[in-house]
Amino acid sequence: MQNLHRYLEYTNLSPTLTYKQADRMALEAKEYQFAGLCLPPFWVKKARRDLGDAGVQMVTVVGFPLGYQMTETKIAEIRKALDDGADELDVMMNLSAFKSGMPWVKIELAKCAHLIHEHDALLKVIIETAYLSEDEITAACKLCADSGADYVKTSTGFALEGAKVEHIQLMRHMLPSSVGIKASGGIKTARQAEAMIAAGADRIGTSLAVDIIGEMDT
Repeated sequence: MQNLHRYLEYTNLSPTLTYKQADRMALEAKEYQFAGLCLPPFWVKKARRDLGDAGVQMVTVVGFPLGYQMTETKIAEIRKALDDGADELDVMMNLSAFKSGMPWVKIELAKCAHLIHEHDALLKVIIETAYLSEDEITAACKLCADSGADYVKTSTGFALEGAKVEHIQLMRHMLPSSVGIKASGGIKTARQAEAMIAAGADRIGTSLAVDIIGEMDT
C-alpha cells in the first residue's frame, strides 16, 4: 500500500524500554515519517525534543494499562504529558465503571477531552476490545464519540488479544466519520496492517513499524 508509513504509530510501551531504544525510535520515526511515535510518559519530553519539527506526532498513554485510576489522577497525567510536549493522548477507558453501567465513564472522558482540546491536542480512547462483547463495543464507541474523542483505539497490547478486523469493521460502522480508529495490539506484518486499514482503521499502533515498511520495500 502506498503511503502505509503515514498510518503507522511506532510504539513501545514496554516496562523495559531503555534510553538507547527511545533514542533510536525517535530517529527512525523521523527517517520513515511515521504518523506518530508512542512512548511511555517518562520518555515524552526527551522524545519531543528529538523529533523536533519532523512532523511526527508525539503520542503517549494515560491511565495505562488498566484505566481504573481516579479521574483526578488521569487529569494530572494529561497535564504533565501536555507540558512535556505530547500531541496525542491515548487514554484508557475505565472498564470497571463501564461494565458497571456507571455514567461516570462519559463524564470522565468528557473532562479529558475538554482539557486535551484546550491544548490543541487529540484524544484517543482505548476501549480494550478483548474484554468487550460486540454490544459493549458498540456502546463504548457511542460513549467515546459523545464524549468528544478524536479516535477510538482497540487495545493496550497488554490483554490476551489485540486488534481484530471484525472489531474494526464494527467500530467503523458505529462511529461517525469525524472519529478515527486506531488499531493496535498484535499487528506484526504489512498484510495485517493493510487488512486493518481496509476494514476502516485510520492509525496502526505497532512496535514493528520499521519491519512493516521493510516488507513493503522487498
